[in-house]
Amino acid sequence: MTTPDTPPAQPRIRPGGWREVGPFVALFARVAGRVQGTEPPAVFLTLGRHRRLFWGWLHFAGRLMPGGRLSRRESELVILRVASRRGSSYELTQHRRLGRRAGLSVDEIAAIEAGSVEGPFSAREVLLLRAADELLVEGDLTDGLWSELGGQFDDRERIEIVMLVGHYAMLATALHALRVQPDRPR
Repeated sequence: MTTPDTPPAQPRIRPGGWREVGPFVALFARVAGRVQGTEPPAVFLTLGRHRRLFWGWLHFAGRLMPGGRLSRRESELVILRVASRRGSSYELTQHRRLGRRAGLSVDEIAAIEAGSVEGPFSAREVLLLRAADELLVEGDLTDGLWSELGGQFDDRERIEIVMLVGHYAMLATALHALRVQPDRPR
């Protein structure tokens, strides 16, 4: 796997254009790129080559972030932890910027990427980092950590935490295996 700041080799499947992804995916990617200040995101133009799968995935992903129960800051904290642990240069490039917009400082992002649970994080945020780490290493949460999470998060939020970590770990795998390149700023 690449290191977080090393772009992967050439894409195995190049991002599609209008013909390969269709007008709706292409338009969606163009708008997303403008909002993010990048070229149309390669994740959309690559996964969009499988249109039926793409729309189902996008709906699911949107229910987690930005449409989830966790705050944007909390979601970005988890996503950055997963991206750094999985060495996903694409996710890190995207979510460093999104994390900053959600209120994470440069120092907080550096601590998240370094694997730290120390620093200016709230007790709730520390639990999120610990949960992400445990899920990524063990594929499970100990009963003790599950109970601790219950002191800060309701049942729906705990489900979302597990799904958010799992989704971004899956996405990191797909992005790596497909060799999707980070998007260039506009």
